[in-house]
Amino acid sequence: MLKDITLGQYYPQESVIHRLDPRVKLFGTFLFIISLFINDNFIGYIASVLFLTTVIILSKVPFSFMVRGMKAIVLLLLFSVVLNLFMTEGEVLVSFWKLTITKEGLYTAIFMALRLSFLIIGSSIMTLTTTPNHLTDGLEKSLGFLKVIRVPVHEISMMMSIALRFIPILMEETDKIMRAQMARGADFESKNLIKRIKSLIPLLVPLFVSAFRRANDLAMAMEARCYKGGEGRTKMKPLKYQGIDRVSYLIILLYFASIIAIRVIV
Repeated sequence: MLKDITLGQYYPQESVIHRLDPRVKLFGTFLFIISLFINDNFIGYIASVLFLTTVIILSKVPFSFMVRGMKAIVLLLLFSVVLNLFMTEGEVLVSFWKLTITKEGLYTAIFMALRLSFLIIGSSIMTLTTTPNHLTDGLEKSLGFLKVIRVPVHEISMMMSIALRFIPILMEETDKIMRAQMARGADFESKNLIKRIKSLIPLLVPLFVSAFRRANDLAMAMEARCYKGGEGRTKMKPLKYQGIDRVSYLIILLYFASIIAIRVIV
């Protein structure tokens, strides 16, 4: 299960999406997420599927690799679907015992499942096709306007990039600790909820210790190299827009405009 978490991982590949400026990918991901919450009909979601499928094909990242990240939110997805399915009032379709499925609840559950699935896959594409360094530079450039009100943009971008980079590292560390604890008799697969909660205690303590140790080592390494960041720091490869980036901006805006038009017309 832990190895199936793809968020924060980078998948090296030679593709159009990999070569895009990180600011384009951040902007595209942001508008794509907004479009998912604007969508309220199947035609809009068909447009989202076409857009997302095109991006996946262009990224050359195996779809099976992206779907692996969905396993981590299966319980959240099922909980959301069941909650909307049985708790939404409206025209009754099926009724048994104290549970009632309504037409509005069925539509809401389907839309919520699609929304969460597309949200995870769309966000994963950005991290899978962007290195942590490029992601930091893209965030810093994109949020540069906040420097006017003295917001530490560089520090915030660095923290977000490090946090994303540490997700797969901590997952790998968690998997190693779980295997070690299982070899000592720990039961993480028991059907008894209380036992499973108790078995997490010997897992969380060494995990927190390891996380703080890694954070301390990283801080010491940055201090040893006199890393300060902020103003005056130069970059070996500064970000520059290319022709493909401008075309991508146009395509993203056309997609977003089409979603708004579908919502207004349909």
